[in-house]
Amino acid sequence: MNVHLRMIGCRLNQSEIDMLARQFEQQGHTIVDNPDDAHQIIVNTCAVTQDAVKAGRKLINDLHRARPTAEVTVTGCHAQIAPDEIAVLGGVKRVVSNVDKQHIVTHITGQAPQPFDIEPIERDKPLSMRTRAFVKVQDGCDNACTFCVTTVARGAGVSRTPDDLLNEIHYLASIGYQEVVLTGVHLGSYGHDLENPDGLKHLTQRILRETSVPRLRLSSLEPWDLSEGFFSLWQDERLCPHLHLPLQSGCDTTLKRMRRNTNQADFSALMREARQIPDVRITTDIIVGFPAETEEEFEESEQFIREMAFDGLHVFRYSSRPNTPASRMRGQVPHDKRKERSQRLIAYSTAQEMRFAEAHTGKMLPVLWENVSGATPEGFINVGYTHNYIRVQAVHPRVLTNFVTPAQLRTPQEGITWAVPVIE
Repeated sequence: MNVHLRMIGCRLNQSEIDMLARQFEQQGHTIVDNPDDAHQIIVNTCAVTQDAVKAGRKLINDLHRARPTAEVTVTGCHAQIAPDEIAVLGGVKRVVSNVDKQHIVTHITGQAPQPFDIEPIERDKPLSMRTRAFVKVQDGCDNACTFCVTTVARGAGVSRTPDDLLNEIHYLASIGYQEVVLTGVHLGSYGHDLENPDGLKHLTQRILRETSVPRLRLSSLEPWDLSEGFFSLWQDERLCPHLHLPLQSGCDTTLKRMRRNTNQADFSALMREARQIPDVRITTDIIVGFPAETEEEFEESEQFIREMAFDGLHVFRYSSRPNTPASRMRGQVPHDKRKERSQRLIAYSTAQEMRFAEAHTGKMLPVLWENVSGATPEGFINVGYTHNYIRVQAVHPRVLTNFVTPAQLRTPQEGITWAVPVIE
């Protein structure tokens, strides 16, 4: 059976799609890139913004038009909060809740997946041909941010057991993955439901100590859940020096309306500590145009963002989500104001990303080569990421995909950072 997998949204959704790919291939089915070849199509949806909802519906309709005979299974956050809207779309055979998502393969094939430590496939065939594996360590969130629909869609925080995760990571390393990314709805809360307030720190230590995976990366971390001494973990060079710490606003008044458990003083202290990690790149999320955000509040937020000197921003215009407190707040900001504020911060983010890359000109950094984007008379155009997540390109006679090599970075040109791999 041929299966086509697609997703909208975050790295957690990507980790779930990757898991499904491994489970289907474990049973002998084929993951296909072209929906025209598929018998089954699975779409993992997002509901974080109205744009994400629209994109998900369009994707489902486009896939059905491309392959009308395929059965379409839809899951994810939009499917969770609006299953009736999804069920009437063309080609949709089943709508699966987030709670039941782990049983999708069983629903379709009638056969339950086996644990990954059984290793029923040849080790020389990396599943889904990825160089990075996204591993979901927990789901759900116990916070109550007033803008977020994720708590509605995902429910309370639930952690996977450390032994289960170690088995999966051992398996991924054994079949050739060079990097594992730990992800979750609220990654920093990992282990809290298992009565371990230092759960993420302890899990990371175990992975570094007990597995052979060459690179380990942590995805988004809420800034208030990190254990004492957490940043000392980066003494191990296998832990990639890239932190994504969602701020959402640099204005304390706005943060209170958002019900975020941080403020300027606490976040500044966290940033000072995190900056002690060598070569670290720190990025963040920012929402502009949150209800009742005045021009003065936005300017305060922008000033704080500049003081923190982030190395990149993910900027979101506030999007009203159903059944959230923010959707009922007074003072909804006009869309043209949201757009203007967004453009200001995106321009700043672009400049900061370039500044960070330029600061590493001439440095020798480890690069995981992930794909080939084309070729020139001199060789293949290899694309990869440094340990601190600078996207680089290199022309080389060989395809370097799924190799980690040292590479010397050149001065960025027209937004592209070129590098020279060092191959012994």
